[in-house]
Amino acid sequence: MELRLHDTLTKEKRAFVPLDPNNVRMYVCGPTVYDFAHIGNARPVIVFDVLFRLLRHLHGESHVTYVRNITDVDDKINDRAARDFPGLPLNEAIRKVTEKTAAQFHTDVAALGCLPPTFEPRATDFVLPRPDGKADMVTLIKQLIARGHAYEAGGEVLFDTQSMADYGALSGRKLDEQLAGARVAVDAHKKNPADFVLWKQSSDDEPGWQSPWGRGRPGWHIECSAMSAAYLGEVFDIHGGGLDLIFPHHENEIAQSRCAHGTPTMANYWMHNGFLQVEGEKMSKSLGNFFTINEVLADWPGEVLRLNMLKTHYRSPIDWTLKGLEESAKTLDDWYWVAADTKGTRVADTVVEALSDDLNTPQMVAALHGLRNSAASGNERDRDAFAASLRLLGFLSESSAAWNDRKQKASGIDAKQIDGLIADRTAARARKDFGESDRIRDLLAAMGIVIKDSKDGTTWEVAR
Repeated sequence: MELRLHDTLTKEKRAFVPLDPNNVRMYVCGPTVYDFAHIGNARPVIVFDVLFRLLRHLHGESHVTYVRNITDVDDKINDRAARDFPGLPLNEAIRKVTEKTAAQFHTDVAALGCLPPTFEPRATDFVLPRPDGKADMVTLIKQLIARGHAYEAGGEVLFDTQSMADYGALSGRKLDEQLAGARVAVDAHKKNPADFVLWKQSSDDEPGWQSPWGRGRPGWHIECSAMSAAYLGEVFDIHGGGLDLIFPHHENEIAQSRCAHGTPTMANYWMHNGFLQVEGEKMSKSLGNFFTINEVLADWPGEVLRLNMLKTHYRSPIDWTLKGLEESAKTLDDWYWVAADTKGTRVADTVVEALSDDLNTPQMVAALHGLRNSAASGNERDRDAFAASLRLLGFLSESSAAWNDRKQKASGIDAKQIDGLIADRTAARARKDFGESDRIRDLLAAMGIVIKDSKDGTTWEVAR
């Protein structure tokens, strides 16, 4: 079946044709590790993990290369290091901040059911020329200067946006419409207000590297141009990230990469996920609705967060609500019950078809519900497909017993007590003491326990 993806650059949904079907290549902008990632950061991680899984399913696990970087040089990191470790030399403090934050990020996204990328380069490893010859930032900047696309001024190296005829194509911003002071820094040494920094000087108390332009550090955008080229080549298949990265980050990545390499494009498909709100409002610390992934994971299993994110199409805005989490938890409780511990050998065509339509995850969820209903009615073929599809998507990471045990512990439920009450209720029903049976049922309901009677006996689960 044909995979179709919406390309931000062409603003249309196009059939996906990889440059090399034996090596499908995708780059996604990763975290800047100065603080714990928030739930908005979780969205691109989950979205592009699903795409990574789909590409592996369609092309084979060994034929897909996924690169997601870590930005570990940034002024926000410097500020956090100076604040949290004032008694340490800055470079040592920075290392402590980035190592702790990166480790927490890995723990969080693993809990969300995300596979590790094929490569996860750190920006600081790609500043200077490398022994292995992989692309680096200093060499790219030298190439841009040599080709007439960058210049030195005011102690900086800047990209000359006027040197690129179609600069702004991704975001739709034309240079003559970018007025001075409008969303771009205006400095006297710039040839054009839209020109952006490739290299800047570092003071003695800032991290820096020796370069042809003095001791300094790279601008933000050049990092991804270097790291993507290092692992994926000058032109690759898919570049992804959040909607907020279209301008200036991705726009400037395109400019740097194309002009340094002399290529007509950087990536053949540009994909961007929409914004996230919390209970109908923009997430903000001042509003008290700012939550890290780690904080939400303290209350909900990672698979609940994952499903809650995927119920909305990736290009649409998402409203993150408590009600939505509760509904996702109930759905997963049911899916675990129906799929039980079925391994699953054949992913359902209906699920793959939905994902092949520009990652139509709402349609995917509908297809899963259809499989669930058929499986619950006794169709073992669909039970197999249901379980296989859920595993492809990063669900069913634990046994049904472990899932239920986790729920019980989170709810403070005493399983032995519940089993005893159910046994008492069964005995009361056997002797036709329906008053006692109803009393126990109501007691269990008050404890947050849902019971299900069937010909095979009585089962129970924790209500959400």
